[in-house]
Amino acid sequence: MKKILTILALTTLTISAQAKVRLPHIICDNMVLQQQTDARLWGWAEPGKTVKVTTSWSDQVATAKVGKDGKWLVKVQTPKASYEPLSITFDDGEPLTINNVLAGEVWVCAGQSNMEMPVKGFWMCPVKDYNQVVIDAANHTGVRSVKIPSVMRAEPQDDAPCEWRVCSPNTVGEFSATGYFFARTMHQALNIPIGLIEANKGGSRVESWLTKENLQKYTNDPTDSVEICKRWAKWDYHRSMLWGNGTFNPILNYTVKGILYYQGCSNVGDPGDQYSERMKLLVDQWRSQFGLGEIPFYFVQIAPYAYDDDVNKISGALLREQQYKAAQIIPNSSLVCTNDLVYPYEFTQIHPTQKQQVGERLAYTALNRDYGFEGLLYKSSNYKDMKIDGDAVYIHLDNNYHTDAPFEDIQGFEIAGEDQVFYPATAQHFWREGGGYWDEALKLTSDKVKAPVAVRYCFKNFQLGNMKNGANLPLFPFRTDNW
Repeated sequence: MKKILTILALTTLTISAQAKVRLPHIICDNMVLQQQTDARLWGWAEPGKTVKVTTSWSDQVATAKVGKDGKWLVKVQTPKASYEPLSITFDDGEPLTINNVLAGEVWVCAGQSNMEMPVKGFWMCPVKDYNQVVIDAANHTGVRSVKIPSVMRAEPQDDAPCEWRVCSPNTVGEFSATGYFFARTMHQALNIPIGLIEANKGGSRVESWLTKENLQKYTNDPTDSVEICKRWAKWDYHRSMLWGNGTFNPILNYTVKGILYYQGCSNVGDPGDQYSERMKLLVDQWRSQFGLGEIPFYFVQIAPYAYDDDVNKISGALLREQQYKAAQIIPNSSLVCTNDLVYPYEFTQIHPTQKQQVGERLAYTALNRDYGFEGLLYKSSNYKDMKIDGDAVYIHLDNNYHTDAPFEDIQGFEIAGEDQVFYPATAQHFWREGGGYWDEALKLTSDKVKAPVAVRYCFKNFQLGNMKNGANLPLFPFRTDNW
């Protein structure tokens, strides 16, 4: 009889455990909800049951009937951002409550290793001023992050083991460095909670995040998981689709403000406009999957690096050119230039140490475009046009905020003649009275080029110029030729 009672008790416990609402790991204590929106909450329960969701900030009750597949989803109106701890209760007959939830701004940190790189750095790859960042972290407990494990899956996943982390001197080292410096700047400017969802993988290609449908329609990449693994047997981080299925798909129900993206190194060498076209394809895909409209997409241009073991080749420069083109064709996007954020000795360092400015520049972009900080200058200058007169080339730049600096010793420009051989150019500020369009420009000359036809600026794998604008932001590398 005792044995029968024990079996009945265990059976009752099993049924109870199965009936209780189950949440995805990302919905848990310490999470940050996107403020003042209809935020999605979801999970699993016994099919046919009704799940009630109540919140500490509202009398409203959201309900959902559990589908045959055991899934449910509700939307709740979130409050204005604040540091007041909130709670949410999910009840299908047995309540489950999560606590210490905050309302704030939520951003996704996507891409490859330069986004994944934590504040504590990688092996042989430190982050500048790490100890000071740790000390300062106590001032930014309103910043929180959740890291989605970087895993491959053959099929899209709807959950991943993870938990939200509250920023502190003991935890900040694990945060994405680029993401954290973005969030820290946002926190300083807005004084509200900032949440980061880190869904990235070092070494991944843009194709690593595309769906099976998009790969089949727009690429020649295999979509069978066995064939994918065969093609990239040596470098698993290059594999198509699988990383998106395992690492990005679990966050797609989450309500976010926008996406930050730092990727491109693994696509160096791609032909033609393939990269810019696939970048747009990826952004369109993610926006469709999130179902939140044309959410902001702010991304980072890859830094100078000796691709192909040669600082003077241009495979890296061509990828940067593709990133610049992508920014022109992706709506509600903006590109951050990092040409000045490497040290001369970092030509073989794929993970430059200066991550603080990268995150800050992303934050300046978001603050200006999305949060009303119109006084913040966030754009890098870019090539506008040129005119050739004798042995000199005169060029104009856009988005320079009325400043082309430095005043003397300008570095990074090259000019070439019909022989297509580029030589370092002497660059000077040029003025001439008369009020004509060309009476103020940058004048480029070289005693080795008597009849110039083309200009390049830092258009090599690793070349550091010093041109900056009125925001102290670097000039985008460019070329006027198509050689």
